[in-house]
Amino acid sequence: MADKTEKQDLAWKAIGGLLGLATAWAAKKVIGFAWEKATGRKPPADSESLEISLGEAIGYAVVMGVGMQVTQIVVARTAKKRYNAWKAVKDAAREAAGEITS
Repeated sequence: MADKTEKQDLAWKAIGGLLGLATAWAAKKVIGFAWEKATGRKPPADSESLEISLGEAIGYAVVMGVGMQVTQIVVARTAKKRYNAWKAVKDAAREAAGEITS
């Protein structure tokens, strides 16, 4: 039983890792697009550049940080719920098959 749980945990870690990468990439694109539409300027590529005002650099960092974290929390929680639901259905099906053949 412990081996089965370890495999499921490993599967979830792999799914979560890939999901995290995809989520971060998509969130960065969406937030960058929203920033450009809201400010009329491209997102700061180099926050250390003196050509970008301190306020703009900090504002973009805050928007990006909060946006990325919120996106990752929402996606990870949704994925975990769906994974657990799928796992419950799969386990119920195995139990039902075991009861039928017994």
